[in-house]
Amino acid sequence: MLESMPNWLLKRAELTPNRTAIESEDEHISFYDLHTRSRSLARKLASLNIQRGDTVAFLLENGIHTVETIHALEYIGAVIVPLNNRLTASELNYQLRDSQANLLIFDQVFADKAIKACEQTSTNATSFTDVLDLDEFDFDIITEFQLNAHHTIMYTSGTTGSPKGVILTYGNHWWSAIGSSLNLGLHDNDKWLCAVPMFHMSGLSIIMRSVIYGIPIVIQKQFQPEKANEAIIHQGVTIVSVVTAMLTRMLATITEPYPKTFRCMLLGGGPAPLPLLKDCTEKGIPVYQTYGMTETASQIVTLSSEYMLTKIGSAGKPLFHSDIKIEVDGRRAQPNEIGEIIVKGPTVTKGYLHREEETVNAIKNGWLYTGDLGYLDEDGFLYVVDRRSDLIISGGENVYPAEIEATLLAHPDVIEAGVTGIVDETWGQVPIAFVVTKSHVTEQQLRTFCQEKLARYKLPKRIYFVKELPRNGANKLLRRELIHFIDESED
Repeated sequence: MLESMPNWLLKRAELTPNRTAIESEDEHISFYDLHTRSRSLARKLASLNIQRGDTVAFLLENGIHTVETIHALEYIGAVIVPLNNRLTASELNYQLRDSQANLLIFDQVFADKAIKACEQTSTNATSFTDVLDLDEFDFDIITEFQLNAHHTIMYTSGTTGSPKGVILTYGNHWWSAIGSSLNLGLHDNDKWLCAVPMFHMSGLSIIMRSVIYGIPIVIQKQFQPEKANEAIIHQGVTIVSVVTAMLTRMLATITEPYPKTFRCMLLGGGPAPLPLLKDCTEKGIPVYQTYGMTETASQIVTLSSEYMLTKIGSAGKPLFHSDIKIEVDGRRAQPNEIGEIIVKGPTVTKGYLHREEETVNAIKNGWLYTGDLGYLDEDGFLYVVDRRSDLIISGGENVYPAEIEATLLAHPDVIEAGVTGIVDETWGQVPIAFVVTKSHVTEQQLRTFCQEKLARYKLPKRIYFVKELPRNGANKLLRRELIHFIDESED
């Protein structure tokens, strides 16, 4: 079993120093440039007494400086905590405390939020620009990665409302990159567009794959469909990572056919609607649907483009080094029998930070119990029926109803709260809420209350007032029945 290997960027700078690593609107840099700039940044961070094993969080926009920060922290041997810059200061504060972050590096645009997030924590905060002004501290950079060592702590919403820190190792990221290359192949002219956030697993995986494969990435600060199409048509991009909402907007703004060199639209965040897939087929756009999660370091199941219309709704088959099965009452399910999706492979997380019980419950004999429901057809193709039971996927973001419910219940006038998702043309799904109140309160008052505690994409699109919420005999909330209460609330 492979236990260690050379530092990826250091090795890449040695093998192909002059090859382009990153293209942005402002500049193009080589792998050697990326190495020297990341090493310099590491030495500046070391002057702040950041050492191997320390936990360092970042609150940064997409950019070359974010890639440099990630590699600089690898050179130090620090554990990286990418923070969602769309979260509120209160939400960030929880993740900083839970991860016990020594330092938070932020872009100036997030300064107020970052400083507030660090209140009542042991975390020091500094802007990226201030780090650049520091003197370099000479130290020996990490030249060899231990594949079992912690690389990243990435937070994902918990089913009880509290985010969980998913521990990902160097090995998880390595095998994810290898599995993807065995599935998609690797071409000399490959170039990956990164318009998804780098604090997401999808964005971070592109950074890892770039240095491992030796291919350039085109960085866009934020997703704009016109710019994404431009990168494909005129900048030579061959692979793009998207969610359904992004792909829909790209197709709506396309002005000319994609070149034949374009190889793959890697689609995550849930199954694509049939009309969208047919539109892609008519336009000659290859779409690879995927299934994965933070706990598997990106996709672990992928549907090749040749099956996009013959296996409609399927996420595909597991990557080369991974395995999947459906379990019902402790036994392997029959073909087309719905049960819990469980996965196994070298990309599966070691567990959840500070959550031993949840780790033990989720990972058994190397198998990760996803909590998702699905089935395998006679040919072994995976179909996801329900994602983590009540999970809402809005514009590629995971939204758990329990977190929104907990926020609503914190309001003094709310007695009960239930949240579910509804179909939305733009975002795929959006959350809506149902509340039972003890005194008069308006929808706007509740939305304002939530705005202070929740990211914008988590805010309920509508809040309905009802007399009671649907519950079973055990008094458990029946979220799937909530949608039927809309009419009642408007009587």
